[in-house]
Amino acid sequence: MTKDRSHLRAQGGPPSRFGNLRLLMPAIDGHRQPLGPYTVGAALLGRLVPEALDRRPELVAEHDIEIRAAAPALAELVPARRVTLDAWLPDDERILVPAPRRTLRLANGIAEFVREAVEPGLCVVVCNADQADPTDTELLDVLMRRIPASVLAVVVYAGGPGRPPDTRDAAELWALVDRCVREGFLHAAAELGQRALALVEPGREPWWRLLQRTATALGGLGRRAEARAVWERARRSSQDPAVHAATAYGLAMLDARDPEPERRDLGRARGWINQAIAISTLLTDPRQRAFKLGFDRNGLALVELREGRPARALALVESAIELARELGDGHPVHRMVLLANRAQLLAGMGRVKEALEDFSAAIAVDPMFPDYYVDRGNLLFKLGLHEEALADYESALRVGPPLPEAHYNRAEVLLVQGDVAGALADLARVIELDPSYVDAYINRAGLLAALDRDAEARADVEAGLARAPGNPHLLTVLGQLETAAGRLAEARGALDLAIDRAPGLVAAWGNRGVLRYAAGDPAGAVADLTRAIELGPEPDLYANRAVALRALGRAEEAAADEARAGPL
Repeated sequence: MTKDRSHLRAQGGPPSRFGNLRLLMPAIDGHRQPLGPYTVGAALLGRLVPEALDRRPELVAEHDIEIRAAAPALAELVPARRVTLDAWLPDDERILVPAPRRTLRLANGIAEFVREAVEPGLCVVVCNADQADPTDTELLDVLMRRIPASVLAVVVYAGGPGRPPDTRDAAELWALVDRCVREGFLHAAAELGQRALALVEPGREPWWRLLQRTATALGGLGRRAEARAVWERARRSSQDPAVHAATAYGLAMLDARDPEPERRDLGRARGWINQAIAISTLLTDPRQRAFKLGFDRNGLALVELREGRPARALALVESAIELARELGDGHPVHRMVLLANRAQLLAGMGRVKEALEDFSAAIAVDPMFPDYYVDRGNLLFKLGLHEEALADYESALRVGPPLPEAHYNRAEVLLVQGDVAGALADLARVIELDPSYVDAYINRAGLLAALDRDAEARADVEAGLARAPGNPHLLTVLGQLETAAGRLAEARGALDLAIDRAPGLVAAWGNRGVLRYAAGDPAGAVADLTRAIELGPEPDLYANRAVALRALGRAEEAAADEARAGPL
């Protein structure tokens, strides 16, 4: 470490002595065996939470979710203040699997707790980082990015003392896999699940539970070929109709949910989901049949939607909601998801009153689930109900760990309300929580450019382009900045590329029109501004075209544009 204190990453193992470093605690062995996810996080929290409970109990309460997720051994010390409905349900009713990004939310919450709880000037040392679970790798990155070394220096060694193989039995592995899937620790769930499957006899209930969670984790990580292979093992090892129905559903979703449209095979997905529905229809237990059939019809609705048939998708979801009535008070999360899915479909079809009612009904099922606050807030914002949208985004932030999306969306509302400082603060918060959030760089760069804070805007453009080279929105802002700086050739290059990448981007055409006028080409400016107006008429586009038209001597057309622009 340098004299001025800094975070440090080093190859090899730690030294036997650490000189004059003031260690927070003995070096943490970050190897994922035998403790699994958040081996480092749990050790760090185990050191800090008991003292914080005495000195600042409110700080611990603010981070109850993160602490309990990363360090379950502290659960008896840290009461659960924010608990989703899912935590109280039996195994067969827990259908939600957190997305992989949940661990980033947890890591940010842990970092904020550590930053406030630790005595400044100390150092934490971690070894065996190359063998750490991805949750700890992500956490160490966040700690080093968000906590100044003057507060807590983080020293990470890639190597360290060797560890014997982990010799857990199938029951121990099952408990870990189940916890990992519930918490969204998908890398560990996939790794441990595959190990456990080798220890369990195929075809029986424990094997099926492990296989289903392992395949689900692999699919959630985008490792679709591996997930498909695991589902195929179920098809070849079981004659249980319920297993085959669930397997067919799992295989269908691998195709239907692929985030890259060109990789989706919706025809194959339809074939698998039809098979799932056919089998579910024949299940003899009426409650199991109602649940499974509704679950599968909801999956088919996704295929219909992605094939461009929202009305058919809506009818399927409504039939699933009717089937859910047969479950009485059981499967509340299933009902919540169906209501939210119907709300999304209704909103897309312009039936906003019904959509809001369904979102509200879904939120009422589990008020501690943040996602649907964000969804309802987005719809309220589109309807111009800004205060109501703000309330929903703030609810989403209150019920869970740090959520970049809610800050991003709140920034949009604040900007419309004229709170520029608040919008900038929320966008800064998004980037602090997730430096890969490109849209936050786009919006902040555009806002800063509009405020003539060009140096800051350029920094955001460069940071964004480093993460998303060729992004047309960032190139548009870059073109605007280069035009303002008088570097017209560079501006033209950026804007030409933006239009090439996104021919329908209004701002790119509008800014190139301004550039061409500045370059002495009023006719070209009129052409570009006309195209921008065709794509999305805005007062400033008419005003700028009026200037170019007057330069061409087309006074009557300029006057018409000035009238359309109105007072600016």
